[in-house]
Amino acid sequence: MSASVPPVPAADAASAAADAVRIDVLRGEPTAQELAAVMAVVSEAYSREAADAIAEESPRRSAWELSARGVRTPLQRDIGWGRFAG
Repeated sequence: MSASVPPVPAADAASAAADAVRIDVLRGEPTAQELAAVMAVVSEAYSREAADAIAEESPRRSAWELSARGVRTPLQRDIGWGRFAG
């Protein structure tokens, strides 16, 4: 099935190519209205999924992290285990 596409100005052609949607019809011969309906439904579903998939810029701190004070001094990693240090 081939559909005629109206000519697009050169300036809009680059942006249209980036936003282009390709649909391959494997069986049957859908009408232009049926293809438009499929494109509308799939585009909306994709937009919703893309909007929900955005991660937060920085992770939220838990209530424990906000309220807990330093319980002890940090460990000194350069000191070994007592007299067993080499």
